[in-house]
Amino acid sequence: MSTSTTLNDIIPGSPAIQESTKVDDVTAMLDSIEGTVGTTRVENPKMEMREVDVFYADKQAIYDVDLDVARNEVIAMIGPSGCGKSTFLRCLNRMNDTIPICRVTGSITLDGVDINTREQDPVLLRARVGMVFQKPNPFAKSIFDNVAYGPRIHGLAANRAELDEIVISSLKRAGLYDEVKSRLDAPGTSLSGGQQQRLCIARTIAVNPEVILMDEPCSALDPIATARIEELIDELRENYAIAIVTHSMQQAARVSQRTAYFHLGKLVEVGKTNDIFTNPQHDLTENYITGRFG
Repeated sequence: MSTSTTLNDIIPGSPAIQESTKVDDVTAMLDSIEGTVGTTRVENPKMEMREVDVFYADKQAIYDVDLDVARNEVIAMIGPSGCGKSTFLRCLNRMNDTIPICRVTGSITLDGVDINTREQDPVLLRARVGMVFQKPNPFAKSIFDNVAYGPRIHGLAANRAELDEIVISSLKRAGLYDEVKSRLDAPGTSLSGGQQQRLCIARTIAVNPEVILMDEPCSALDPIATARIEELIDELRENYAIAIVTHSMQQAARVSQRTAYFHLGKLVEVGKTNDIFTNPQHDLTENYITGRFG
């Protein structure tokens, strides 16, 4: 392998600031992360990941990650751009299946059942493990039909009255109903950015998921909209297990109970959020939190 190969050749999507890093330097950094600091497991987990590796063709992006997602808790995944946190998040509902060159190994279970077996229908899995993406992506349908889409295809409503109840309840739980109740027939795309993201959250919870994955859900929003989403996340935690990827350490500190720090595709440290931000145990975690890199 050429010594001019850069970090992006090793970890797809790595930040441009590190493009000059040579393979030998990357290998040395990877080797220096001998294992995860902190407790990766929880009592009575909702999801368990063991020895998870992710490859894009012959390039490895995630290395031997063990981590639990707890019930009624928010776990935040932080780390520099290109560190693998979003790639890892997408493993939890098999979104990586949509990338032909992506291969996932290891064990990922939901309530103790392996989600990667042939018998597991990815569509049904994604109803149980919903995802909210970085940018709001409402369907080209009305506000009502955006939320009703999942219940319709999964047969969750026996009649129109039940469907109405699901839609209204989901919009209320997403903190959006009072703002849109007089215009449910309006296009979902007519809403503001923050409202669109809450619409997408309503669409996610309308199918009664058990886990909600959020990939930088506030990165495209203004501070006021961000605050409303963060309040909503705290409310949703009462009923769901939530895993969120965020570039904002302040957001991770506000919304999560546990935090996992990723670096170069490895899980470096995990622990209670307050401990991670006030007393990190690994030098890489401390350097990232104090702004020495990232």
